Amino acid sequence: MNLLLPILAVLIGFGISYFLYEKFVIINLLLAFSGSFLLSVTVLEFLPGIYNSDVDSIGVFILGGILLQIMLEYMSGGAEHGHLHISKENTSFPWVLFISLCIHAFLEGVPIHGNDHLLYAVIIHKVPIAIIIASFLFNTSLSKAKVIFFLLIFGIMTPFGSFVQANTTLFDDIGVYLNAIVIGIFLHVSTTILFESSRDHKFNIYKFGIIVLGIVLALVL
Repeated sequence: MNLLLPILAVLIGFGISYFLYEKFVIINLLLAFSGSFLLSVTVLEFLPGIYNSDVDSIGVFILGGILLQIMLEYMSGGAEHGHLHISKENTSFPWVLFISLCIHAFLEGVPIHGNDHLLYAVIIHKVPIAIIIASFLFNTSLSKAKVIFFLLIFGIMTPFGSFVQANTTLFDDIGVYLNAIVIGIFLHVSTTILFESSRDHKFNIYKFGIIVLGIVLALVL
């Protein structure tokens, strides 16, 4: 499930991208819900679990995760929370965007092994992001082969992170610290989504209702 569901989420996003991308309100509501649910699961379950580990300097690594995500977003232009800023006329492969998104996707896959609620949060987060990325790339001047390669590798990076965590000893000694970094990444991404998913940062009753729904769902689960 940890390997298949993240891939399925990306495929769903790719499959419906052409139908929903132009409906900005729907996309923004999906983003707001995903950000709310991801933030709630992180705060309610992931964060307390890290502090219960009694490992020193956890807060430093959480802050490090926030800084890492800021640097990744500098590379990607904010694609992790629904922004893309590459030229649609560009025909060269967007390696900086690709590497940034792959690092982000790999890291978010590491802690989902054995944590179903976090797995659900990551899946819900990936669907609207996949819709936006796929819709944008398919409407650029990139060849379809380059776009499919981009989307394929991006789709498998999260389950690959989960696979490495579950089946190797690579992260045994640094697992807690790596999870703290991922918490920082989730905190930054989810809060950015909530702040930026409405136009002109105006109060929107529909967006507010979706955010509350995400919080309630996290509480119920």
